[in-house]
Amino acid sequence: MRLGPAICLSLWAALPASASAQAGQAPPERGRPLIEDARLATYEMGEIVRAADGAFGEASEAVARVIEKVFADLGLPNAYIVGREGGGAIGLGIRYGRGTLHSRTEGDRVVHWTGPSVGFDVGGDASRTFMLVYNLDDTEEIFQRYPAIEGRAYLVGGVSASYHQRGRVVLVPIRMGAGWRLGANVGYLHFTRSGRVLPF
Repeated sequence: MRLGPAICLSLWAALPASASAQAGQAPPERGRPLIEDARLATYEMGEIVRAADGAFGEASEAVARVIEKVFADLGLPNAYIVGREGGGAIGLGIRYGRGTLHSRTEGDRVVHWTGPSVGFDVGGDASRTFMLVYNLDDTEEIFQRYPAIEGRAYLVGGVSASYHQRGRVVLVPIRMGAGWRLGANVGYLHFTRSGRVLPF
């Protein structure tokens, strides 16, 4: 017996989802968390050095050495931030920044950050900033406060790097032109979706 097109379509719609998948290619899963993808989508050192070249004009040997040190400590990052920041301090300091967060799995998005600091530095500065980001499973997780990790800061030839952590997520800001202000690294970074006046 030959069935008409309308009956065939009705029978196909009535099949269970598993049977439909066997008959053809299963539809793409929607809403699946990107956690596994984010963990696998890391950046190699060569890619990061090239991105740092873009951030600093041309990454110096000191920048490359700092990046190499961070890679030795933490491995491959799965995101990074390129931006600019400015700040000042007289013992107590403030910092304001804006940049673009780059992620293989979720693309690019603009982020802002502020941060109070305590240190032995006096003066003001403006610098380009390049941040390595580790264990960022979802870019929404960036919008938190990240305290500095005590005793984890490096200074090589005018290039500074500090470590900040909240939960599993670790941020490593690398700054050139403000390396002598290591005191400004003792504090926290607060990331927001839009700029704000108060640094806290």
